[in-house]
Amino acid sequence: MQAALAAAAREIEAALDSHLPLPDGPERRVVEAMRYAALDGGKRLRPFLVLQSAALFSVSHSSALRAACAVEMVHCYSLVHDDLPAMDDDDTRRGKATTHRKFDEATAILAGDALLTRAFEILARPATHGDAQVRAELVLALAEASGAQGMVGGQMLDLIAEKATLDLGEITRLQRLKTGAIIAFAAEAGAILGKAAPQARQALHAYAHDLGLAFQIADDLLDVEGTAAEVGKKTGKDAARGKATFVWLLGVERARAQARLLAEQAAKHLDLFAGKADLLAEVARWVVDRRS
Repeated sequence: MQAALAAAAREIEAALDSHLPLPDGPERRVVEAMRYAALDGGKRLRPFLVLQSAALFSVSHSSALRAACAVEMVHCYSLVHDDLPAMDDDDTRRGKATTHRKFDEATAILAGDALLTRAFEILARPATHGDAQVRAELVLALAEASGAQGMVGGQMLDLIAEKATLDLGEITRLQRLKTGAIIAFAAEAGAILGKAAPQARQALHAYAHDLGLAFQIADDLLDVEGTAAEVGKKTGKDAARGKATFVWLLGVERARAQARLLAEQAAKHLDLFAGKADLLAEVARWVVDRRS
């Protein structure tokens, strides 16, 4: 599992590098910030899901790689904005200074904006898929996953959670939007590229639904139990802010048990693929036990 993730991360790194060439002129600074935010770090989980789901449907690897880079750019943009003083106000990310600390707040905002728009540009180009309808469906799905009904909406709920006490249902919805929506897109992108049957798409959606919640519970556990060196950013922030999380509501042991249950449920959804999705099943279990 680790070897497969590492190999995919190296490939994604090289592809992202090629999609973010440095121009001449004063706009070079914002591209430097984009590259700083997107390159040299991260687990690359979301693009890995794209590549693995695409392989289930014999999608061209070059097409899958472009979609994988697009979803990673959206993820990196979200981290840049999430770290800003107006949001989580973080100084470190992936073991290095956050983008607004390395450059400045205005440049970080522009870099995030540019990563988001670059992602859609990549998806919309014919090189991603020869069928314009498929490209349009990818753009629509990523827009829904990343906007007010997805990741951005979840971030809004996350800000509200700092000032209000949420119950388990509300926290679950928050995380399905903030974290789960983009993970769901990543898992389904291969099915869109491969024009898969509705049953296969539904199986991947159900897989991603449980995977996203398991991932977030594991993140909550790391914030309580992990170290800054392991996680690559400051830990203990949620407790310091009095923010309700899965761990805060359930306790450490119940939260860990719930994450493992969700991981097993996620893997079970892949039975439809008769062993062809074993790496995706392994990812679900790895997510729970990771230390970063």
